Amino acid sequence: MKGLLTATFLVLSLFALAEPVGFGWTAEENSEQEAYIERYKTIAMQEMERAGIPASIKLAQGILESNSGQSYLARTAKNHFGIKCGTNWNGDKVYREDDDYDDRGRLTKSCFRQYRNADASYVAHSEFLRDPRKSFRYGFLFRLEPTDYKAWARGLRKSGYATNPRYPELLITLIERHKLYQYDVPGATTPVNIEVPVEEAITGILQQNDVSYFISEAPLTVQQIAQQVDLSVRRLLDYNEALVSGSQLVDGRERIYLQKKRRSYRGGERYHTVAAGETLYDIAQRYGLRLRNLARRNRLGEQADPATGEQIKLRGSRIRTAPRLESTATVRPPTIEVAPAAPVDRPTTATPPAGEDDGGFLDMGAPISPNTPVPEPAPRPVPAPGAGYHAVQSGDTLYGISRKYGVSVDELKRLNALTGNTISVGQQLRIR
Repeated sequence: MKGLLTATFLVLSLFALAEPVGFGWTAEENSEQEAYIERYKTIAMQEMERAGIPASIKLAQGILESNSGQSYLARTAKNHFGIKCGTNWNGDKVYREDDDYDDRGRLTKSCFRQYRNADASYVAHSEFLRDPRKSFRYGFLFRLEPTDYKAWARGLRKSGYATNPRYPELLITLIERHKLYQYDVPGATTPVNIEVPVEEAITGILQQNDVSYFISEAPLTVQQIAQQVDLSVRRLLDYNEALVSGSQLVDGRERIYLQKKRRSYRGGERYHTVAAGETLYDIAQRYGLRLRNLARRNRLGEQADPATGEQIKLRGSRIRTAPRLESTATVRPPTIEVAPAAPVDRPTTATPPAGEDDGGFLDMGAPISPNTPVPEPAPRPVPAPGAGYHAVQSGDTLYGISRKYGVSVDELKRLNALTGNTISVGQQLRIR
């Protein structure tokens, strides 16, 4: 009897130890995993809040894909999820043998994306899964509960994300061993602001509203950008309303569109609430919209500076009443009954036929190489270099002044120590 009890105890002990031994994680590796979780739990929670991918799943994937941050790609390229370059990546690259073969069946080096920091890799992982072009594979995952890590683990295997049949088991084991499910708490943290950190962290060619745009790590001239993306300067000037010449310096965080922007927004949002300091051009760049169409849809001029809190319509027919402008935001009309004002004739082009604004599918414009013979456009007027200051006049906006003098809005703010886009008539603005 005593021997039977001893044997039973040994069997139970082996079952208790089977899980860590089966996956081969040593005490040292377990300690590295804990350190990895402590370092990246915040960005994982922020991305869950923004993109809807469980923080537990992202952390477990990061541990597996990067070997707790110790893999070659994680150390040299800050690439924690093994994301390859693809066809639209123009950022830094790292080449390493993986699973790509040439025409003769020989293993060849694969191209992997290189990021400025690991947090950027976490954001890029979210965007990889959320890419509309991959919705046929991963779209169903985002209909799962973000707290159901088991369903997500099995779903990733089902989608073909991983070929290892034990992938769900590996993820679930990591999550439950380290209690990663404790980080799957919606609303527990502030989501990553994709308009700022991503553009600071991820460089190369990205997409918004099904239109490609370029972000550089450091300030570049329009001519330098044209050379990097293999487009003519003329195209870049046509696609980006704030660009005026090839020598213009573009801030590293600024989006430069490589195709014609859309006439209307294809995403879920119908309106955008104006944030402090935002201009109509900022909104157009954010959503990949042509400034002319956005202005016309909202009965505004292209250089308009809508008031903070106003609603800007992104798609559909024209609105009936134009939003308030920043310069008139503090003015309140008296509370009296008045007759409706007659429509004001505005110097804009005729409204397009119904459906043209709604569709937004017209003329993306084919990229043109700098080597393609294209007649050079007439140079845009730029004020003489001697004009160092501009006196603000009625109707001026920072965006309009920036276009007039060929400088960026950010540069104007820096030169004049401005924290917002509000300027006053008669104010002297330094432009150089």
